[in-house]
Amino acid sequence: MAKNTKFVELKNIFTILHSKRGCMWDKKQTHKSLIKDLREEVDEFVAAVRMNNYRHMQEELGDILLHVMFNAQIAQKDKKFDIEKVIAGLIDKLKRRHPHVFGKIKVNSTRQIIANWNKIKEKEKGVSAGTKYK
Repeated sequence: MAKNTKFVELKNIFTILHSKRGCMWDKKQTHKSLIKDLREEVDEFVAAVRMNNYRHMQEELGDILLHVMFNAQIAQKDKKFDIEKVIAGLIDKLKRRHPHVFGKIKVNSTRQIIANWNKIKEKEKGVSAGTKYK
């Protein structure tokens, strides 16, 4: 049985929202229909950061998490992936891209860390990575 955490509660809420007794509007949404709202939430988070407004940052991160959960729920319904696979993929990526923490690579500067991150990312993508970590 899963530990009763806030994350488990959040997952359960999304399961209910997309169930037969759930929310009609939520069940009609698609990845594409949510793009505009997700972009707005990211922009609002960026504005909060620029204003150094931590209360607002917290709220906007919650709204961004809502979209992560929402899109994962849609993908789960379509039998493509679920939030657990999203998290597992992120865990794997963080470990791979931090070999100076989880591996045997030695670094002496943040410049080396960033160079390693970008080199690993390019290797993973099989081509030159379009968005570099800075």
